[in-house]
Amino acid sequence: MAKANKKQALGRGLSALLKDPENDIQSAQDKNADKVIGNIVELDLDHIEVNPFQPRTNFSEESLRELASSIKELGIIQPITVRKIAHNQYQLVSGERRFRASKLLELETIPAYVRIANDQESLEMALVENIQRQDLDPIEIALSYQRLIDEINLTQEQMSERVGKKRSTITNYLRLLKLDPIIQTGMRDGFISMGHGRALIAIDDTSTQLDIYESILTKKLSVRETENMVRNINSPNTSASNKADNDVPSFIKSGINSFSEYFGHKIDVKVSKNGKGKITIPFHSEEDFNRIKKLVEGAK
Repeated sequence: MAKANKKQALGRGLSALLKDPENDIQSAQDKNADKVIGNIVELDLDHIEVNPFQPRTNFSEESLRELASSIKELGIIQPITVRKIAHNQYQLVSGERRFRASKLLELETIPAYVRIANDQESLEMALVENIQRQDLDPIEIALSYQRLIDEINLTQEQMSERVGKKRSTITNYLRLLKLDPIIQTGMRDGFISMGHGRALIAIDDTSTQLDIYESILTKKLSVRETENMVRNINSPNTSASNKADNDVPSFIKSGINSFSEYFGHKIDVKVSKNGKGKITIPFHSEEDFNRIKKLVEGAK
């Protein structure tokens, strides 16, 4: 306990240093900057504003109340991170849930790490730290990646290095943004998973996407069932073709390859229940037709 009190007292001392107009630290090179940057400082909550670059937009009231209850019992275990924007004025970089929960408790101060950063650096820090540390939904993560591309001009390779994720993982998140906005909202609200969303990406038609989405909700389809539905829609003849293949007698199956090799095309065979059938030989041009004709005439 004595160690905790000493640490808190140190934080209050550094806070006083930041409030002193004669020690207005604006960069890492300023006097006393080394005493503040990287250390935990107790800051007034009223002197901190939320980050306009925050990728998280949904904050569960119930979750915030639970966090507030935990803070009331245990205190703030992990300090927030802020950047200095003016004398004794700060902006959140990460830790908005802790900030909001502290506001609910009507606390006066909060432990914080102070950084000196410009807007672009602040945006990058906020996006990268939130992707790594916060429980964002898949669409929020995708939007964060997209902002790093659009506003910071990071490539997917650079993002992979910054956030410690494989490039393929980043690509999979970004592809979710191609889904219809209604489906994106459903994913953000937890009605469907990222696996469902990845399956729906394979459907180009928006109305078909929404039809499948409705089926997922009403029939409570699993990811695998959704993938099968998408596969059947994209390849409607596959199951019918497989069924037809199963109905073909074995003597035809063993000889059909010889026909295909001889004519240079995949030969289609249909057999009725009474044993009668039909062989279809396709051709792609007049020249191809004449080639097949010569083969038939030569076999006479």
